[in-house]
Amino acid sequence: MDKIDRRSELREAAFLILFRADFYPPEELASQVKDFFEGEEEFTEKERQQIADKVVAVAQMIPEIDRALDEISVGWKTRRMTKVDLTILRLAYYEIKYDDKVPVSSAINEAVELAKNYGTENSGSFVNGILAKVAKDESK
Repeated sequence: MDKIDRRSELREAAFLILFRADFYPPEELASQVKDFFEGEEEFTEKERQQIADKVVAVAQMIPEIDRALDEISVGWKTRRMTKVDLTILRLAYYEIKYDDKVPVSSAINEAVELAKNYGTENSGSFVNGILAKVAKDESK
């Protein structure tokens, strides 16, 4: 498996944990991460730590990220978005704005793929449209 596919798998795991954690109180995040990896042997210990670190970083910034997404997404406030789309947008927003190791184009492309796989038939274009605005703001 090549490095790009592996990064996609790590990102997908972070998405799944963040999605799941959104249904629980914030103080249960650590247990949600632990539960996700229970009995799972696909990821190395180093990869588990990378995933957990990203999940915690995104989760800590959710209020700030949601405020920014509310400003960017005309007519679609975060409270009206599907949980899948919102979780994908939060993760990608974090990667675009705060994770220097992730190229903007990769964050957007991966988010669109996650949206196509987990969201509705319109999720891919919706996520792409919002993130295009985030990227445009980032390049200013």
